[in-house]
Amino acid sequence: MSTTTTFLGLGAMGSALAKACLDAGRPTVVWNRTPHRAHELGERGATVATTVQDAATAGGVVVSCLFDHRSVHDVLDPVADLLTGRTVINLTTTTPHEARELAGWADERGISYLDGAIMAVPEMIGGPGAAILYSGSATVFDRYRTLLDLWGESHYYGSDAGLASLHDMAMLTGMYTMFAGFMHGAAMIAAEGGSIRSFAERAAPFLAAMTEGLADLATTIEARDYDGEGQQSLKFTETALAALLRASVDAGVNVEVLKPVHDIVRRQIAAGYGKQGTARIFEELRSPQARRPRSTG
Repeated sequence: MSTTTTFLGLGAMGSALAKACLDAGRPTVVWNRTPHRAHELGERGATVATTVQDAATAGGVVVSCLFDHRSVHDVLDPVADLLTGRTVINLTTTTPHEARELAGWADERGISYLDGAIMAVPEMIGGPGAAILYSGSATVFDRYRTLLDLWGESHYYGSDAGLASLHDMAMLTGMYTMFAGFMHGAAMIAAEGGSIRSFAERAAPFLAAMTEGLADLATTIEARDYDGEGQQSLKFTETALAALLRASVDAGVNVEVLKPVHDIVRRQIAAGYGKQGTARIFEELRSPQARRPRSTG
């Protein structure tokens, strides 16, 4: 008999996670602050807990998938005593600092804790392309691997509970800035009466092709080698970005997405790095603490 899985939070993602358990024939308990969200899962065979206290005493592993870090505490704090000696897998989106705080909170109360970052939309859960990043207790990750793999590819990043969130947040910054860049371009196309759909059909393969250069960028950055052959210089990039800004202004498109990138490049050139590769903007994006030389003592 499979271990019971108790889900706290039944938004779109929490419901998708619970459905995957039900589809696999696993005993499933569900609870949501707004009870009507549990009805469909109850009809599919889940046990519906009427209170969070009932859910916390249902046994098995507890999976929280809530709105934010604050809501995790709002739900778990009142039942913390009931969770001592138990396992909590938190799949709520949190920052690395918040994930580490929750891990500390759990450790103080004798709760085994695993943090997860979902790299998928609800419709993808249990299907191709879904992946979830985990960090925290290796024991929990290994013990519940069969459960975790129901939702998507499971990737463990280590005992530091903040690492899954760190990688999630780092990838999402790329996603959101890419989407913003696409919408900037779409606004330029629309200003001339063009088809945004046609633009998207051409932009998608182009952007996919550009991602093939990420590995080379990583090699350059890790080596701090911004003078290597074949790199596009900051001066060249500034000229290109300046042209993009002029074209955007001519089209009546807001440049708030693009201008910060141009400003970073301009500052790097002003600091004397114009002949170096554009990857050097990484150095300006790093925190002051990260830029300080490491002690060799």
